[in-house]
Amino acid sequence: MTDLSLYRNIGIFAHVDAGKTTTTERILKLTGKIHKIGEVHDGETTTDFMDQERERGITIQSAATTCFWKDHRFNIIDTPGHVDFTIEVYRSLKVLDGGIGVFCGSGGVEPQSETNWRYANDSKVSRVIYVNKLDRLGADFYRVVKQVETVLGAVPVVMTLPIGREDEFVGVVDLLTEKAWIWDDSGDPMNYEIKDIPADMVELAAEWREKLIEGVVDQDDDVMEKYLEGETPDIDTIKRCIRKGTIKMDFFPTYCGSSFKNKGVQLVLDAVIDYLPNPMEVNPQPETDIEGNPTGEYAIVDPDRPLRALAFKIMDDRFGALTFLRVYSGRLEKGTSVLNTYTGKTERIGRIVQMHADSREEVESAQAGDIIAVLGMKNVQTGHTLCDPKAPATLEPMVFPDPVISLAISPKDKGSNEKMGIALGKMVSEDPSFHVMTDEESGETILKGMGELHLDIKVDILKRTHGVEVSVGKPQVAYRETITRMVEDEYTHKKQSGGSGQYAKIIYTIEPLEPGEGFQFESKVVGGKVPREFWPAVEKGFKSMLDKGVLAGFPCLDFKVNLIDGDFHAVDSSSIAFEIAAKAAFRQSIPKAGPQLLEPIMKVDVFTPEDHVGDVIGDLNRRRGMIKSQEAGVTGVRIKADVPLSEMFGYIGHLRTMTSGRGQFSMEFSHYIACPKNVADTVIAEVREREAAAKK
Repeated sequence: MTDLSLYRNIGIFAHVDAGKTTTTERILKLTGKIHKIGEVHDGETTTDFMDQERERGITIQSAATTCFWKDHRFNIIDTPGHVDFTIEVYRSLKVLDGGIGVFCGSGGVEPQSETNWRYANDSKVSRVIYVNKLDRLGADFYRVVKQVETVLGAVPVVMTLPIGREDEFVGVVDLLTEKAWIWDDSGDPMNYEIKDIPADMVELAAEWREKLIEGVVDQDDDVMEKYLEGETPDIDTIKRCIRKGTIKMDFFPTYCGSSFKNKGVQLVLDAVIDYLPNPMEVNPQPETDIEGNPTGEYAIVDPDRPLRALAFKIMDDRFGALTFLRVYSGRLEKGTSVLNTYTGKTERIGRIVQMHADSREEVESAQAGDIIAVLGMKNVQTGHTLCDPKAPATLEPMVFPDPVISLAISPKDKGSNEKMGIALGKMVSEDPSFHVMTDEESGETILKGMGELHLDIKVDILKRTHGVEVSVGKPQVAYRETITRMVEDEYTHKKQSGGSGQYAKIIYTIEPLEPGEGFQFESKVVGGKVPREFWPAVEKGFKSMLDKGVLAGFPCLDFKVNLIDGDFHAVDSSSIAFEIAAKAAFRQSIPKAGPQLLEPIMKVDVFTPEDHVGDVIGDLNRRRGMIKSQEAGVTGVRIKADVPLSEMFGYIGHLRTMTSGRGQFSMEFSHYIACPKNVADTVIAEVREREAAAKK
């Protein structure tokens, strides 16, 4: 049996372009997993294996790989940094025990770093921090450490200090051992010497070592007491305290280096072993019922307990569907049957493979703590639980954000319709934040996603991976509808034609709710005017109409229906009659309740050189943006604003023009607010035009 204390399930995550994939390549080289290092800018890396990733130099989907360092097994997931693919980060964090947060030495704590950090906090994932790219112009390790405190509200415990700045960066001071690691210029990560700390850094190193010890001794009362009496703890004791505090997330050991120049990565690997938890040291996954309510039971990490595994990613490749699983307890063996608690069906485990990016190695079995992939599962989706059929249980499910942008596509030649349908089916099962629907009126296929880049990549995958050429329409915003005032109304459904009739009368109020409260239904009927067995039918009738609001056919949200009275007929009333009455009541009453169009507002984070701040702010104001804050950094200014999504199409091109190519931005969905009347009128008119054109 494998010793679980030697396992580390870790993820590498950061803002786009902070050097995650390059760091992963260096780790694979150091651990002997690959022999030639690939570079992102050459399109040669191991974990970025999609054509789209290699061309754009960004990570799109998380890639899993396994390697060994000092007898410890690392299961590593390299995640994307771009905001449109945060779903990949979220679902990877869900199954990891620890992580390496990578920050750029010159860019510092960037917008997506904050989002990923927040996800990691929500998933309670312990982390070490690695400040990368210290060889870059404008790199400043101490500034980034300060930003971790101020922007992320985290406590960094500095473990190494940089020797030299920018292009003179040659190595790091290890504060624990009080030694300097100096690399030569050959670019070989193994060409280093361990020397005494340079004379001009002795005082600085002593000061930071003092801070390190002071920051960690409170993890152990005895150690703290001795320290206050003047006794400095030995290295093993300090390490024990750091490990304890890191696992509790009281603080985060912080390292520095340059992955591209192969300097400093070994110490980060040692930190993963020394300070990040093994699978048995993290809080066990809570079990739930099929509705997602906690049962009070937990999936304890133990190979001898019943099987509990979570499917966290589906990937389709040339050999068929691959289902990535994190095994939380028990064993998974080839040829056995497992129960999918979501579908209630059993599936046979065919081939089990250990992934190394897009290559694989077949294994006979897996056990608690493993991250593996299984081939040929038919009905398993992201977030489903696989378990022992004799001891069923469901793990806490994943929650995915709703798409905020849509795009109409149609195949260029009519014969490709079926091919496109099959391809889109595979893509939807791979990515839970990507939705596909058919517009019933126009017959168009609508793709929905998290941003322009997200949908752009999906169309590209359709063309290249699946060979389907498509015509693409203009991006559309996912508006919503709601109501603004309370209405009391009644509706009677009566139908009398041969045989038994239909009769249902309902008296009800419809009232607005606070944003985010969704749809609610309550029956206040007393005295049996509407028998209790028909209440669910009334709720179902109203619920079935939510997807198509009365203004422009967008989903309707944030209102409550109170059923207060009504009438029924002993023979002619039925659930169907009350459901039909509720549907007609929705159409009748919502227009009276002051319907209003809501638009999605995005949290926009723009980075611009100082010379262009005025232009950028002026432009955001013209886009109906609300400026939230400005923060000056060494290399430029970060502007945070809330801007309607409808005003942000094509923004990246505009920003680059304004800032001579130096501006960057990221955005993520924040909330819905009421549309100004002129915008709402335009949107409604466009929808009416489209509907009229579709009818012709």
